Amino acid sequence: MTQKVAVLGTGKIGEALLSGMIRGGWAPSDLLVTARRPERAAQLHERYGVEAVSNAEAAKAADTLILTVKPQDMGTLLTELAPHVPADRLVISGAAGIPTSYFEERLAAGTPVVRVMTNTPALVDEAMSVISAGTHATAAHLTRAEEIFSGVGKTLRVPESQQDACTALSGSGPAYFYFLVEAMTDAGILLGLPRDKAHDLIVQAAIGAAVMLRDSGEHPVKLRENVTSPAGTTINAIRELENHGVRAALIAALEAARDRSRELASGSG
Repeated sequence: MTQKVAVLGTGKIGEALLSGMIRGGWAPSDLLVTARRPERAAQLHERYGVEAVSNAEAAKAADTLILTVKPQDMGTLLTELAPHVPADRLVISGAAGIPTSYFEERLAAGTPVVRVMTNTPALVDEAMSVISAGTHATAAHLTRAEEIFSGVGKTLRVPESQQDACTALSGSGPAYFYFLVEAMTDAGILLGLPRDKAHDLIVQAAIGAAVMLRDSGEHPVKLRENVTSPAGTTINAIRELENHGVRAALIAALEAARDRSRELASGSG
């Protein structure tokens, strides 16, 4: 039997996931979308050939429901969905910081829930999507989630207890790199380069370094040492980074992000 998948609350990440599934071979006829605004629903239908329905209709018709609304809107959505979601539906949450127990308490007893934390590189098919099982989710449900999210990048299974750490490291991770690129571009301008040239140099350095980290199999320390010659330019720069506590600042920053994820999960604001 053909499986139907519905993406509920289809914003930027939801649309990226939808387009990735279609590029990966999913038939538009097997996909449903919901959107808060009718014009947005019409846009998705025109762009991808998928059927736009109400949240209740999606819950009744789809075998898998992917909830991509903002965390603060999730309670309202679940109240709307609960009367229409049978216990055999797979519910996948893409909301940061909300544990699977939150969904299990509000849906029919035994409903399988899978929690997925993805990141914005889903927009260019380079996401890292971290997948965790709820109480009633089986290995087959996890595989189903992987099949869906692999269309926009890589997937990784972790225990749900590690989701807050993954949110700090990977969910927020792209922002840290953008911050570093911004700072390095400003440094390039200070050193006399035009902004566009400084930007191009830093972005390509970042791409090249990332590919080497992914493909070489070398530890990052080894790759850094390969660039760092005795008494050279790089070691002088590294010394200044260490003098200014950049390593310690990054560790503290990720701990702060982890702690904030825990606060959101506990509902403390």
